[in-house]
Amino acid sequence: EMQLVESGGGLVQPGGSLRLSCVASGFTFSNYAMSWVRQAPGKGLEWVANINRDGDRPSYEDWVKGRFTISRDNAKNILYLQMNSLKIEDSGVYYCLGTVRGRGTQVTVSS
Repeated sequence: EMQLVESGGGLVQPGGSLRLSCVASGFTFSNYAMSWVRQAPGKGLEWVANINRDGDRPSYEDWVKGRFTISRDNAKNILYLQMNSLKIEDSGVYYCLGTVRGRGTQVTVSS
């Protein structure tokens, strides 16, 4: 069964950092480009970042450029999202997206 399980979310103050992880199982992780998407309260899904199969070509939505870093470890089947300089408007449920979508991890940025 193809599965993606996110972790690493939580409550953080503005300006803080979090590192999200997504563990993949049930498929050949290294064969797929992967993405992080976000659902803010009351809004639909929006793309955050994407990375190619080899992990050497990340791309980002404008609102996270310079603050977030997507990466992957194909040996461990894990996708990461390092989130720095967090803002209140970054809050939401963050999902790992590949062949399937995970259940998400909540990120709340609040003072």
